[in-house]
Amino acid sequence: MAKVYAITNQKGGVGKTTTSVNLAASLAATKRRILLVDLDPQGNATMGCGIDKSSLEYSVYDVLVASKPISECVVYAPECGFSILPSNQDLTAAEVELINEIGREFRLREALAMVADQYDYILIDCPPSLNMLTVNALAASTGVVIPMQCEYYALEGLSALINTVNRVKQLINPGLEIEGILRTMYDGRNGLTNQVTDELRRHFGNKVYSTVIPRNVRLAEAPSHGLPILFYDKQSKGALAYLALAGEVLRRAAAVETGADVSTNSQAEQIHG
Repeated sequence: MAKVYAITNQKGGVGKTTTSVNLAASLAATKRRILLVDLDPQGNATMGCGIDKSSLEYSVYDVLVASKPISECVVYAPECGFSILPSNQDLTAAEVELINEIGREFRLREALAMVADQYDYILIDCPPSLNMLTVNALAASTGVVIPMQCEYYALEGLSALINTVNRVKQLINPGLEIEGILRTMYDGRNGLTNQVTDELRRHFGNKVYSTVIPRNVRLAEAPSHGLPILFYDKQSKGALAYLALAGEVLRRAAAVETGADVSTNSQAEQIHG
């Protein structure tokens, strides 16, 4: 059965979609079967995989509101190496249309259960808010990956997100855990970056990924070409960082399954934008 990770942070501009697309591509490069779920009405992950969101026949909206099977809505992105459940502006209506529906928090979980044996990892790109779509993602997931910049205000936002995760775990998904906290747009030369890193490690210990994602121009350019960084510039610092993150994700998963103490040290911390 697939491991399902919600990639979320209610703060915008922290690299959620960049992480969703590029982690999916990097995991797919290791021959894992990957499904990326675009749960953001902006559809940026969809476009970042080279798919025209304006010409979709079906999207995640049809899965959540019309209970259409995921297998009929998934699109394979051949240049990326993985499948995607795409999104577009139709999804903005989903929260309103689901408001009076019984079990609305579990729509995505029920849909994913039908295809979970077809994938190794399912990654969910969440919207930048703690709304019903995000709750659906958290209810469907086994783990939460939190991308964040090493800024002062990011710590306050992280606290609110952790409270939401704990609330969902308490009420509707007892198996939900923080999979990892990912430092994005990282610059180790910045004193505040190091202070925030120290604070994160003090509170979350080994939940903080050793891998960091540097500021990288090529990484920022890749979405405009409809490609993950791995297929846009595989030698760039951004590509190397996401490959390192995929390796760390796989090692952590293996450690959980075997009960082993697997080191998650990564050379990616030496990569600075």
